[in-house]
Amino acid sequence: MHPMLNIAIRAARAGGRVLTKYMDRLDNVTVEVKGKNDFVSEVDRLTEAEIVSVLQRSYPDHQFICEEAGIVGNESSDFKWYIDPLDGTKNYLHGYPAFCVSIAVAEKGRMEQAVIYNPVSQELFTATRGDGATLDGKRLRVSKRAGLENALLGTGFSNDGVSDFAAYKKTLDHFTTQSAGVRRLGSAALELAYVAAGRQDGYWQYNLKPWDIAAGALIVREAGGLIGDPNGEDNWLESGNVVAASPRVFAPMVTSLKALKVASI
Repeated sequence: MHPMLNIAIRAARAGGRVLTKYMDRLDNVTVEVKGKNDFVSEVDRLTEAEIVSVLQRSYPDHQFICEEAGIVGNESSDFKWYIDPLDGTKNYLHGYPAFCVSIAVAEKGRMEQAVIYNPVSQELFTATRGDGATLDGKRLRVSKRAGLENALLGTGFSNDGVSDFAAYKKTLDHFTTQSAGVRRLGSAALELAYVAAGRQDGYWQYNLKPWDIAAGALIVREAGGLIGDPNGEDNWLESGNVVAASPRVFAPMVTSLKALKVASI
């Protein structure tokens, strides 16, 4: 195992312990509203602080791009860590067990290591660039299904009062009728991990943040999947508009989105 991945796993597990510690006392957790249907809890911040603390002990000169704290550390570093301490905050606050810690590190703009950890199931998804992806140490591969007809897809939508739900609904209506079904977990990182594990054949979503998708993107790619934006291009990290799927599902998903003319919402 790559040393940097080992440290990332250590940080993810440390963050997971913070999340599980507060699960039985959610009624006493302080929650703030960042925007419409956008919440942050004291647990998000405590978890993030624990993760950054573990990483900084080994890599004090690196940069950390955090959901809550923003940019921490050396902004000129070649190494940039993308940290989502609690992807699926609304799920967590409702006691719904679909949330995770997501950590990735890029060197000179290229994702190198990734970890997604669900502290409830204790499932640990990891990837190292060029060395494959794993779930609890076992090799991951995306599904072999071809086309949309038998594909199980995942999605998500941010009800932030800004995103165009009518435009998104065009994509949801299309994929619901053309596929074997559509699921919504409420955690982008887990959706991507599930594509990598073959539990879902494809996934699409708009207006995500880099820390939502950085780790999952590498895990999908290292499991043999494809990731791009709704035009099939490679600017998904900047735009936040993502399509991820097995190779034989990715192409028809992108073709559909191009035909629907919904590249963003």
